[in-house]
Amino acid sequence: MTDRQRIRWGLLGTGHITEKLLRGARQSDQLEVVAVGSRTAERARAFANDAGIARAHGNYDDLLADAEVDAVYISLPNSLHHEWTLRSMAAGKHVLCEKPYTRHPDEVVDAFDAADRAGLVLQEAFMWRHTPQVRRLQELLPRIGPVRTIRSTFSYVIELETDVRVSAQLDGGSLMDVGCYCISGARLVAGEPERVTAEQLLDANGVERRMAGVMRFPGDVMATFMCGFDTTTHETLEVIGQDGRILLPDPWHSTTGVLYLDDDEIRVPPTNPYLLELEDMGAAIRGDRPPLLGRADALGQARTIDALYRSAASGGIPVTPG
Repeated sequence: MTDRQRIRWGLLGTGHITEKLLRGARQSDQLEVVAVGSRTAERARAFANDAGIARAHGNYDDLLADAEVDAVYISLPNSLHHEWTLRSMAAGKHVLCEKPYTRHPDEVVDAFDAADRAGLVLQEAFMWRHTPQVRRLQELLPRIGPVRTIRSTFSYVIELETDVRVSAQLDGGSLMDVGCYCISGARLVAGEPERVTAEQLLDANGVERRMAGVMRFPGDVMATFMCGFDTTTHETLEVIGQDGRILLPDPWHSTTGVLYLDDDEIRVPPTNPYLLELEDMGAAIRGDRPPLLGRADALGQARTIDALYRSAASGGIPVTPG
């Protein structure tokens, strides 16, 4: 691939998830991470030196002004996603924004309208959706007959009260951090929910540490999920049909490439999901194909999250997304 075709990336933020993305980026000859922006010059330089990145910017605006950057990866706290996505696109940059883009459906509409006007690619970074494991799941669905039930979990323990993932001001919460994967998994299989209900356990700051919910989809498909910050690490996605079931014991990180069709173990190559989402963005930026995840998926995700929060706030009253 020529240098002209290689996508030049800038990193807007230096959180832990950015290091995971970098490990995927280093496996590709289709892209190069050329710059990083942080809140201080010291932090940006330290990150750049450790990661072998050429340029470090001491604030986000300077990164967006960097003419050598084609696209930015935004890994800022949830409440900052929309603002910096709009600012990035105003600077002419394509955007891969860490999930969830937002809990507010109107922000999804605004962002994709802005991307369309500017002729830029915008994608929500649900890296798990890009894996061979997910494609194999979709191929296996006809073998279990009509889908009846979907069950999913994603939880782990957060102990630090200063963690941004439990900050009310930064749109923290277990649904926003990990439960959104469960929602994405159910929607991948069953479409958009017709009705949702949820219950939540709040901490002293009003941020939910655990949530459980039920989603009803067309065709009488029922999906349940549990997400949390106060239980042992647990990740599953199970699709139960009339004639069989499919279980993914590692659905969200996709490091093992193992699925079960009833009792039969099925293996697929475990490819780095961050590599795959970056290369998908590159193909879309070059005009080879549309991005895997676009406006419709991001809007469905935000509408479902919003409805679940409204149901949980009401004590579990059913809510129709939209």
